[in-house]
Amino acid sequence: MDIATHVGRQEVAQDSADPTRIAGLAALLDHVSPPWSPGLLPPLGHWLCFPPQARQSAIGGDGHPLRDGTGLLPAVDLPRRMWVGSRIRFLGPIALGEALIRTSTLVAATPKTGRSGNMLFVTVRHEIAGAGGETAIVDEQDIVYREAAEAGVIAARPATDPGAIEAVTRSLTADPVMLFRYSALTFNGHRIHYDRDYARDVEGYPGLVVHGPLIATLMLDHLLRHCPAASVASFDFRALSPLFDGEPILLGLDEIDGGAKLRAIGPAGPAMTATVGFAR
Repeated sequence: MDIATHVGRQEVAQDSADPTRIAGLAALLDHVSPPWSPGLLPPLGHWLCFPPQARQSAIGGDGHPLRDGTGLLPAVDLPRRMWVGSRIRFLGPIALGEALIRTSTLVAATPKTGRSGNMLFVTVRHEIAGAGGETAIVDEQDIVYREAAEAGVIAARPATDPGAIEAVTRSLTADPVMLFRYSALTFNGHRIHYDRDYARDVEGYPGLVVHGPLIATLMLDHLLRHCPAASVASFDFRALSPLFDGEPILLGLDEIDGGAKLRAIGPAGPAMTATVGFAR
């Protein structure tokens, strides 16, 4: 298969900024009064929109929709999938209940070989417009596909020194119920988040994997709890290592000129970093 022929492919989807899903997010984050503007889609709330619509017969063994080569992503034989980062720009407000249209473009697909074998790095740009037709959110997502893990072997997770801890911290633990509720909010069927036997025996993880976008959401929520008046203009995150259910997570925040730097730190060290830019 010529992977390069997929670059430039587009998909268009329609949805709305469903207030019920956003209320569910507030409940998941344990808010009575969430620290975002009433009546508007909160930053990162677009991740709850446009849930996958694949029929049950089109779902693969990992819980994700099958890749058959006809969609946006190439059908390479690399079953393990991880969302490793995003660069997001918030260009305008979206009202709750507003009709949305998302145009998704595959902008890059690069095969590589590393210590874990063959990989494919893809970048998908999502442009989300509201009822007026103007683009309100641009989200460039980096996803890596990897070879299958060796059956029954738990992958090593080397520890990394986190260094100096940020000025503002919050501790929490993502338990299986939180992971299940986030999967339900996003209609994410990936079995690594709720099927412990599959996560351990097939993909080589020691526990249920905390969703990357959930970690990012918890990091931004930490910022908004501390700076509820902040107007978020950009959010860039990078995943460094996985976190698993039942592990303590330390959320760190340092304010910088025009924004903030965030980290999520687990038992093995930094798991995710992010940079936030404020609207001026």
